Amino acid sequence: MASAVIAGILGGLLGIGGGVVIMPVLRFLFGISTPFAAGTTVLAVFFTSLSGGYKHFKLGHVDIKSLGPIMLAGAISTTLFSFIFLMIARRPLWLEFGVGCVFLFIAVRMLGEGILGVKQKQELNNNSISARRVTKLCVGFISGMFPGLFGIGTGAILVPAFNYCLNSPIKVAIGSSLICFAANAFISSIFKFLQGYMLLDKAIILCAGTTIGAYAGARLNKGFPPRLLKLLFGLTFLYVSLKYICLLWGIKI
Repeated sequence: MASAVIAGILGGLLGIGGGVVIMPVLRFLFGISTPFAAGTTVLAVFFTSLSGGYKHFKLGHVDIKSLGPIMLAGAISTTLFSFIFLMIARRPLWLEFGVGCVFLFIAVRMLGEGILGVKQKQELNNNSISARRVTKLCVGFISGMFPGLFGIGTGAILVPAFNYCLNSPIKVAIGSSLICFAANAFISSIFKFLQGYMLLDKAIILCAGTTIGAYAGARLNKGFPPRLLKLLFGLTFLYVSLKYICLLWGIKI
């Protein structure tokens, strides 16, 4: 429960989807295989995203109408990659390698922002996303890929996509990414359940913890400086990524 609450706080605070914390906890602390960890995690990601996204919506950071093309492309992408997941799940070492690469990207991005203090768009004149439709469709397709294939939200990828590609202020980027995650994770959860890769007993506990944590994280987002947190978790995710990647060669670290 404690790890789920922490995951939820991170999801609401940084817009990283809490699955990046839950996934390695299930895999390395509880010894659950990666396919089942992915299926169980994505349900918790849904509740994390829904709770955090709702709070951001109440704070005025989300314009549902402007998210239409993004959510449509995300739904299609999630469905497609949920079928691909079923094929890769039979080769768990390659699934673990893919998860490790995603974590490596997250680690590099967090460490880079924590060390360099990367500036993000902070203006919040309105909450709409005015980018071209084709750009929205591309970002939406990417947003559905990771919940469908790996069971995680990867806000560390989608938030900067909203921030820079769609010219969204950072709080709009975080709130909007959480709403998109919620829709995509819901679709992915249905597929993972039907495919038999979800442990409902653990998922219920995770959902309760992440829902509480995500609501608190969204409130902290209002004035919390995330730079030090990104440094600490960047180092943690770097270690986690190496653990996943080294499993392909039978090396445990």
